[in-house]
Amino acid sequence: MDAQGRGRAENIDPADQWVLNPDTGEYELRLAPSAAQPSVPGPRAAAPGRTGSSGRGTRGRTTAPDRDATEPEVPPQRRRRGAPAQEPPPGRRGRRPVKKKSRTKKVLLWTGGIMAFVLVGTAGAAYLYLEHLNGNIKSVSDDGASTGGFNKDKAINILLIGTDKRTGAGNEGYGDAGSVGHADTTILLHVSKDRTNATALSIPRDLIVDVPDCPTEQEDGSTKVIKGTEGARFNTSLGQDGRTPSCTMRTVTELTGITPDNFMVADFNAVKTLTTAVGGVEVCLAKDIDDADSHLKLSKGTHEIEGEQALAFVRTRHSVGFGGDLSRIQIQQQFLSALMRKLKSNDTLTSPTKMIKLAEAGTKALTVDSQLDSIDKLKDLGMELGKLNTKNLTFTTVPVVDNPAEKVKATVVLNASTAPTVFQMIKDDVSFTAVKKKAQASKNAAAAAAAARLKGTQSAASEVRVRILNGGAAPGSAQSTLSWLQNDAGVTKSENAGNAPAQLGSTTLEYAPDQAAQARKLAAVMGLPGTALKPGRSVTNAQGLPTMTLTLGKDFKGPGVSLTAPTAVPDTVQKSTADKVECAK
Repeated sequence: MDAQGRGRAENIDPADQWVLNPDTGEYELRLAPSAAQPSVPGPRAAAPGRTGSSGRGTRGRTTAPDRDATEPEVPPQRRRRGAPAQEPPPGRRGRRPVKKKSRTKKVLLWTGGIMAFVLVGTAGAAYLYLEHLNGNIKSVSDDGASTGGFNKDKAINILLIGTDKRTGAGNEGYGDAGSVGHADTTILLHVSKDRTNATALSIPRDLIVDVPDCPTEQEDGSTKVIKGTEGARFNTSLGQDGRTPSCTMRTVTELTGITPDNFMVADFNAVKTLTTAVGGVEVCLAKDIDDADSHLKLSKGTHEIEGEQALAFVRTRHSVGFGGDLSRIQIQQQFLSALMRKLKSNDTLTSPTKMIKLAEAGTKALTVDSQLDSIDKLKDLGMELGKLNTKNLTFTTVPVVDNPAEKVKATVVLNASTAPTVFQMIKDDVSFTAVKKKAQASKNAAAAAAAARLKGTQSAASEVRVRILNGGAAPGSAQSTLSWLQNDAGVTKSENAGNAPAQLGSTTLEYAPDQAAQARKLAAVMGLPGTALKPGRSVTNAQGLPTMTLTLGKDFKGPGVSLTAPTAVPDTVQKSTADKVECAK
């Protein structure tokens, strides 16, 4: 908007409208009746007796008849479409033809202007609207459990928590009437550093975990440590004994080794209001469903759902899969995939009305942590998430098995064979989908060189000679590794050399060129990646023999635990991508 043409931002009249002129294809400002109307000059009539250079009257024009000054001037008749353009009068230059933009581009530019107005807020009205949105946002302390907030230059980990607490009108029939708001649905959303991919990891509510002690800010500003619980259901990490979302955040860190940057909490209303704001989301059923518990009644096939029906969809479980919480997780993932597709569609992104409704619904329905408590911060996060392609957003679930301690199966425990791999892939920022990345040639060369160090002949374990230093691993790691190598791996020519002179972030194995075969064997035994192998020199041990040096870094997890980062999800792990439509079974 031209500030010179409209004056100060605070004088904007809500009745002023930008409308599309169908004759010109341009947007024009239609002012309120009380506003001053811009004068539009009419065609200048030739003065009586005025002649051109040939002495005749003005070419192609007639002299306008005399009329009263108060009579409105009649615009000239527009040239019919397809008619040839008239020649300009002799001695006068014709107007330079104006190159028009296509109407589609104009509409997109107008839409972009609306969104810039709402999101950036350079004008007075936009500032007031942003202040209104800020007023909608509810936040609670992260109690120091987060990383301090997401960073645009790093991978992002957002903890999304859906509670079963009854809040708001119309929710009396849902959830547990006496619930304090447990972590009923929890997803750890990991967005890669380069923003090419993301993983949404669902955490079952009935997973048995250790809830740690949780320092929690109280209403009076004081801090209370809420005692932890061993062997508890994951959903009790929120609400139980006064636990806040920061305690759920600590529990996730304890479980996965991943510290979330921020959290967002939603209740039943969020599903209803967000789906209504976007005009519904499309879901698919592989069979008819009539679930009396969730109130979902839909026939087989595709449906567009919103509001109460959408809430019933994400809450249903007895009519899908095996009828348990794990089946409900899958239907929720299918729903979120559909919502993501709708949010990324042009139907939503080019609709100012829907975007404003989303801003209202989102800021009212969510409770965020204290590091994410303004519309500016939410906008910045939204910009980062908006870079994602839905085909590279993978939904998966923490691998679990039935709790062996129960006769009647009601809870689950971690699948020890696959869960660590899933957690490690997320920590290492490894994509769960095949993503084409534009890697630098130098990085490719370095990766190839590291991989080449592992290729070639290997010495026998009994020929490997190595000394072990602790350079940042847990106390006692060098001794425990020595015992494991000698007793379990057959590397008998090994010794504990104590603490390293400096701590290292990553474990390294330094060796001389003639020890390459020994290095490859030790790497295979311990699960060392090629990047851990450092060609250099050997040292002389107490017996005067050349020896390799293994320095255990902060990444060392224990004897026999591989340090080679997984590059693929185990086949037994369930996963799906947000771009594909899947029908609930």
